[in-house]
Amino acid sequence: MPIRKRTNVAGLVALGVLLLIVFSTIGTYNKLIQLDQGVQAQWAQVENAYQRRQDLVPNLVATVKGAAEFEKSTFTAVTEARAKVGQTTANPTGDPAQFAKAQQAQDGLSAALSRLLVVVEKYPDLKAAENFRDLQAQLEGTENRITVERMRFNEAAQAFNSRRDSFPTNLVAGFSGARFQPKSYFKAQAGAEAAPAVKF
Repeated sequence: MPIRKRTNVAGLVALGVLLLIVFSTIGTYNKLIQLDQGVQAQWAQVENAYQRRQDLVPNLVATVKGAAEFEKSTFTAVTEARAKVGQTTANPTGDPAQFAKAQQAQDGLSAALSRLLVVVEKYPDLKAAENFRDLQAQLEGTENRITVERMRFNEAAQAFNSRRDSFPTNLVAGFSGARFQPKSYFKAQAGAEAAPAVKF
């Protein structure tokens, strides 16, 4: 085979390998974009459920407050927890510490709402009121939605993180800088692994 022909074949092979690398990199980058957008969309669903809860809290507090006027500390705890939630922002692609802080604020609101519902147990007339029962049912439904949306977010984050950390995708993610940082997961509240104490 003449030298010129061998040079042409080698050039074509090198060009083919280069094109394969370029198209593979483009495909990997596009897949990361797709998975990142899936995480962002699922995060929006979590925020949507949080907003629903935020909207229900004032109505629930106002309803209970009318019947349990002297339970000021409970109402203060709910109001403060709701305010903390409003002050925090979380982004699944942002700082994991900010994400943890936002989750802690949401957990604080959940705990304060639980205490509020315990207070209600002392007031049978309030428990029987139709508007309170409706608000309580909406709140329970919202808490269930939050749980489901958090689970779906964790699934989307897991799919992204698994793909991001696999080879050779981790090389593309590394070259992209902060664009494709690992996503944080929702975790159980501290102490959730302990069985609750039941007293009669």
